[in-house]
Amino acid sequence: MNASMNSSMNAMNASTGTTRAIDALVIGASAGGVEALGLLLPALRPGLRAAVFVVIHLPRERPSVIADLLAQRCAVPVREADDKEPVVPGTVYFAPPDYHLLIERGPCLALSFDPPVNFSRPSIDVLFESAADVYARRLAGLILTGANDDGALGLDAVRRAGGLTLVQDPDDAQVSSMPRAALARGPVDHVLSLSGIVAWLTALASVREEDAA
Repeated sequence: MNASMNSSMNAMNASTGTTRAIDALVIGASAGGVEALGLLLPALRPGLRAAVFVVIHLPRERPSVIADLLAQRCAVPVREADDKEPVVPGTVYFAPPDYHLLIERGPCLALSFDPPVNFSRPSIDVLFESAADVYARRLAGLILTGANDDGALGLDAVRRAGGLTLVQDPDDAQVSSMPRAALARGPVDHVLSLSGIVAWLTALASVREEDAA
């Protein structure tokens, strides 16, 4: 096993001492996030059992093409979320512009036009907090590059629910404000460079249901 795979499996094991099955991964990004996601999401492999939900701050006044662009580069399905859509494991869902993305019991997706949170709609905090309520300790939350503090409270909610918390190393981020805000809120399980996150994502598909702690 090479060094990057050893590192990724350590990331899977470190928080509990045993391999941890993850049913869902929530990702938040802002400035610099398109480039970061372009490196990370292609690391997801067929056989992934976790659903992936992404909020990235983009201009609200026009449609987003990021899901369509990344779908062409990824080995798993990537699409923009629809209201009341059942969650399909192994699928990446992007919040559409100008709508909050929430996870409801089922699990299924919900879109909301409620007021912006942290000046953002979609809000990372809103996604993370709703996902923590549904998935609890079988959730992983990841904060990437960004220029504000959206996501800090949401990642704290993931931590308090028993989920796994990851933050891009601020020194590795294109814009460090969002990772630094998340780290200032409280301890996290893993602080990783983009290459370290790629290794963790690559390992994620290998975790089976019977491996759950």
